[in-house]
Amino acid sequence: MIELIPAIDLIDGKCVRLTKGDYNQKKIYNENPVEIAKGFEEMGFKRLHVVDLDGARSKHIVNVDVLKAITTETNLVVDFGGGIKSEEDIEKAFANGASMVTIGSIAVTQPELFLKWLDQYGAEKLILGADVKNGMISINGWKEDSAEQLLPFLKRYIDHGVKNVLCTEISKDGTLQGPALQLYQEIMAAYPQLHLIASGGVSSNEDIIALDQAGIPAVVFGKAFYEGKINIPELLTTNKTQID
Repeated sequence: MIELIPAIDLIDGKCVRLTKGDYNQKKIYNENPVEIAKGFEEMGFKRLHVVDLDGARSKHIVNVDVLKAITTETNLVVDFGGGIKSEEDIEKAFANGASMVTIGSIAVTQPELFLKWLDQYGAEKLILGADVKNGMISINGWKEDSAEQLLPFLKRYIDHGVKNVLCTEISKDGTLQGPALQLYQEIMAAYPQLHLIASGGVSSNEDIIALDQAGIPAVVFGKAFYEGKINIPELLTTNKTQID
């Protein structure tokens, strides 16, 4: 039973979506993300994925006030990512209500620091972000390619206790062209113990059902919901997927 996690991406305090991570391909869906978060909560969701796109570009948290407003005005369990490059950023995210943080670039550029944080905060508090393009990890808001291949990158940290991985196929993100199902199946075949969160490309209820049938533990969705491409009540009713 797949876990459904709605997403709010932030630029200038507004709810937006990019296409393939391109800041020049930005669409604003709502100028008040707290309203969107409250709407998800009213539907029955317990979990929310929040991405600080300004933070990802600036390399430090920017939209902390929005995070605080969401966690103050809802009871949603929020995992927060984008621009977390220092312990100060992590502490700021937790102090403003985040229950978990997603960290990607630091795990590539400063692996010892990431392992230190893993020991310090625990595997339940950290989500390893793996943003993938052509089988390689991208960093810093998807603007830079690394020399890290996906599966060895994951193995290094799974061997050190990582349990939660958010994997985004960049070429799919925001395209509504369907998720990278084969990629996620390869990850789960290699690491069946992993709580893998699939991200990017979801365009319909059928896409989510396909991920569920493939044994993918969780999926993040954003644009498909904002564009009216998925029907949450129908999905929950007909497929017994879970929302928390």
